[in-house]
Amino acid sequence: MYEKLAQQVADKLNRRSFLAKASLGLGSLALGSLLGPQKLLSNDDPGGILKAPHIPPKAKRIVYLFQSGGPSQLELFDYKPMLQKMHGQELPDSVRKGQRLTGMSAGQSALPMVGSPYQFAQHGKSGAWVSELMPYTSGVVDELCFIKSMYTEQINHDPALTFFQTGHQIAGRPSIGSWISYGLGSDNENLPAFIVLVSKNGQKDQPLFAKLWGNGFLPSKHQGVQLRAGSDPVLYLNNPEGYGTIDRRDMLNALTQLNQAQLEQVGDPEINNRIAQYEMAFRMQTSVPGVTDLSDEPDWVFDLYGEDSRDPGTFAANCLLARRLLERDVKFVQLYHQGWDQHGDLPKGITKQCKATDQASAALVKDLKQRGLLEDTLVIWGGEFGRTNYSQGKLTKDNYGRDHHPRCFTMWMAGAGIKPGISYGETDEFGYNIASNPVHVHDFQATLLHLAGIDHEKLFYQYQGRRFRLTDVEGRIVRDILS
Repeated sequence: MYEKLAQQVADKLNRRSFLAKASLGLGSLALGSLLGPQKLLSNDDPGGILKAPHIPPKAKRIVYLFQSGGPSQLELFDYKPMLQKMHGQELPDSVRKGQRLTGMSAGQSALPMVGSPYQFAQHGKSGAWVSELMPYTSGVVDELCFIKSMYTEQINHDPALTFFQTGHQIAGRPSIGSWISYGLGSDNENLPAFIVLVSKNGQKDQPLFAKLWGNGFLPSKHQGVQLRAGSDPVLYLNNPEGYGTIDRRDMLNALTQLNQAQLEQVGDPEINNRIAQYEMAFRMQTSVPGVTDLSDEPDWVFDLYGEDSRDPGTFAANCLLARRLLERDVKFVQLYHQGWDQHGDLPKGITKQCKATDQASAALVKDLKQRGLLEDTLVIWGGEFGRTNYSQGKLTKDNYGRDHHPRCFTMWMAGAGIKPGISYGETDEFGYNIASNPVHVHDFQATLLHLAGIDHEKLFYQYQGRRFRLTDVEGRIVRDILS
């Protein structure tokens, strides 16, 4: 029966398929015949384009806690007493230097500076300044490297998010996780190399799109797989009612034969990716329930991550799930938490955000360390840009907001290959411009790939006549933060 179906596929090839076959030439068809799809998808091969990392990797796995919306560095990590002193006064022209403003504050008649109402204190042996809004992060500062001199050219959410995640502000390029998967493949044959978790308890003030974890022009098997809370973590993964594992296996065997017949005729490498995805989905039917079921976690672990960790889909629960995925050698785990876009009513909004994320973020660092995983796991925390030192809209005694500020903001990194307990770079006393050691988005991306064992200038993909890479034509490794 399968042979008959395969023949029907071959018989239905149109003129375009014939031309595609002819243009590929006999060489590629001979290679496919010699190796065969199953050899190409061998479990002995991690599936990455690199046969070995360019350099010895410090990070075997990466977890990126992306805080979507742009957290205010001035309320969290970048302590500026000058803003307290000059609270309510106009931002000096000598500080602004005519720099671009968003359309939301460009029409304001005044730009009154705002000192944070929250208390800052130094913590740990490193003496890192952290706000009272982050009491749990304060407890792990000696494991963290704060980068206070991040900057980007993108001033609005969608292009800034896209820039951080794909290296370009316009959609269509592969995400960081897809590049990692493409280069290095997977260390777990039963789970994807790139998994995405989106918090259900983040305020949906700015949308997230699948393009942020998409494969772009890379083969489709490298796209991020989103795990959702509930009984169906991966859409369409479960078998329909009355359809068993043996039925699924028989169906996949038949489908593989059909795809192989088409591969022999047209030589399209994407067919191999399709076969690989079907097979991965079959294996995930067993592996995903085991990793997403948190019932085997002891009470002390839930206490560590916070009460929200018992509620699947929250940021805290996703941090705990991320640790379980990292334990199983998932290469790249991306968390997204929305709600940091506080143009107005910032005190209320940022307090809520910190309550939802602070404990779990710190707990993940602690948990990885106590399990011996932090030394080869890279942890990243940060958003797409920072916030202005002046108030957007009216400044009152109890309320204010802050606009987007791409010129300087703070991220932190921890774990594999990162110097712990340091602050790198600094902003001026007004928190408006970078005073030393600027770090561009492409520099951050180059450093991330370096820690994973990839030379960012050597991992590229030929597309439409050009070699593309994550860092485009820029990027330098920030070696001063490397251990």
